[in-house]
Amino acid sequence: MVDVVEIERTDSRSSAPPRKIWERAEAEALYNLPFADLMFQAQGIHRANFNPNHVETASLLSIKTGGCPEDCGYCSQSAHYDTGLKASRLMPRDEVVAVAQRAKDAGASRFCMAAAWRSPKDRDLDQVCDMVSAVKGLGMETCVTLGMLTPKQAERLSDAGLDFYNHNVDTSPEFYDKIITTRTLQDRIDTLAHVRDAGIKVCCGGIIGMGEMVEDRLGMLVLLANLPSPPESVPINLWNEVKGVPVNETAERPDPIALARLVATARILMPNSVVRLSAGRQYMTDELQALCFLAGANSIFIGDVLLTTKNPQRDRDADLLDRLGITSRLA
Repeated sequence: MVDVVEIERTDSRSSAPPRKIWERAEAEALYNLPFADLMFQAQGIHRANFNPNHVETASLLSIKTGGCPEDCGYCSQSAHYDTGLKASRLMPRDEVVAVAQRAKDAGASRFCMAAAWRSPKDRDLDQVCDMVSAVKGLGMETCVTLGMLTPKQAERLSDAGLDFYNHNVDTSPEFYDKIITTRTLQDRIDTLAHVRDAGIKVCCGGIIGMGEMVEDRLGMLVLLANLPSPPESVPINLWNEVKGVPVNETAERPDPIALARLVATARILMPNSVVRLSAGRQYMTDELQALCFLAGANSIFIGDVLLTTKNPQRDRDADLLDRLGITSRLA
């Protein structure tokens, strides 16, 4: 059964002319263009909206790991599966700020804090708001991902100075119930609306390589592009191998050219969004990453670990960007 996702088509807060509403068939037509034509179109749009020789660098920290009551079939932190991961309590504020300072010193401009919750309790949100304010005081952009939010909780995070809220849709509406049953896609859309209403920027993307079809990947992009306002940040994650989770039975790593096509299609559908190569970069060659940057990707996570999975080391990233003539705070 496919969720019926309710999305308002207009944004009453904007005086801009109406945006194009993308159809799935249009996204498929773009994706299937001859490769050179697709890349040329994506690069032109990228250059019109961004510096093509610069990437954003962000750092991600798990401030509360494991024990999540959701049954996301890809996730090492779900309490439903035996993944060998031990649940932890919320990190103390001073420890989080110290990690953020090290991330800034290493070249990160944005610091993202993730907690494995279905939704935060108010007492936990008090601590997270304190962390956000403290990290903001270091001169960094702030982002958190805490699960579902109420309107009041989103407002509290906004008051604390939060810049971005991450809440991924994960996949297409058609494939969604194959990977999670404890939270509907509409639940996710509702949280995104609360975040927008509170004046917080949205970071929202998904995961590929879980056994979905190309049509599902494009369906996810169309869903994101047709939100009232497309996400400011769109993370594209390659699924990381995790022991003990159901996705192991269906996972299939995407063809490298298929990934570059997806990035290019994301850039065309969402010309003003930052497209991030997120989890799974350790599976990508330097050549594939370069191709994705050419297709319009312009953000990466730096550091050795993303939540509970590996990430390319800083020196490898700095070397690659230097060889490509791409600037970042790593230089």
